[in-house]
Amino acid sequence: MAAATSGALLNGLGSSFLSGGKRSQTLLAAGKIGAAVTPRRFVAVAAAAAPAKKSWIPAIRTRGNSFLDPEWLDGSLPGDYGFDPLGLGRDPAFLKWYREAELIHGRWAMAAVVGIFVGQAWSGIPWFEAGADPGAIAPFSFGSLLGTQLLLMGWVESKRWVDFFDQDSQSVEWATPWSRTAENFANATGEQGYPGGKFFDPLGFAGTIQNGVYIPDRDKLERLKLAEIKHARIAMLAMLIFYFEAGQGKTPLGALGL
Repeated sequence: MAAATSGALLNGLGSSFLSGGKRSQTLLAAGKIGAAVTPRRFVAVAAAAAPAKKSWIPAIRTRGNSFLDPEWLDGSLPGDYGFDPLGLGRDPAFLKWYREAELIHGRWAMAAVVGIFVGQAWSGIPWFEAGADPGAIAPFSFGSLLGTQLLLMGWVESKRWVDFFDQDSQSVEWATPWSRTAENFANATGEQGYPGGKFFDPLGFAGTIQNGVYIPDRDKLERLKLAEIKHARIAMLAMLIFYFEAGQGKTPLGALGL
């Protein structure tokens, strides 16, 4: 973008219309006129106008390197710092799928971290032993719980899979039989992984409801997407640490001395 803009500016300066014919073009090329406005200055201004792409390695600004700065990561995704050393996102379809997977895993990790802390603080039972504890609250048998998980989670995951390829697939009556209106499950933002709407954003964090219609707030949505992916990544790293601690018989609260 910067190169195209600067090229257009330089072509404009060199045109006979702006520089007053061949004589002025010759003087301009020799640097005898227009010293206050040089092509280099225009290039600097155009380059400054383009947003700088952040790198996952501090103080590294290498461009064109597929390890430090892969060309398929252009900074348009929330939290994109050019980290893809294995080149998993070269294919745009795979990149979209990996972002969807990162969101889902990150959201589960955030819920799990909160559940582990709250559960152990309330019951005093380590999270990796809670299911086997005789005093644990287990209103369902293992078989019924497994069946419920397979049915409910399988149904939800299958609907998410379909929605990945067709974002309007959930806004039909048969897909939401318990809902009076399919609009509750319509993708109000039009973006994968961020449906919004009155059902998915009831508190209006990323939009407002005007005359019964959900209107996304793009500025708020972009800030929340960046904040969410950062918290999601931290939560996934925390869960990885929790697993290593569990292998040693330790808990997060125990590691904190609580």
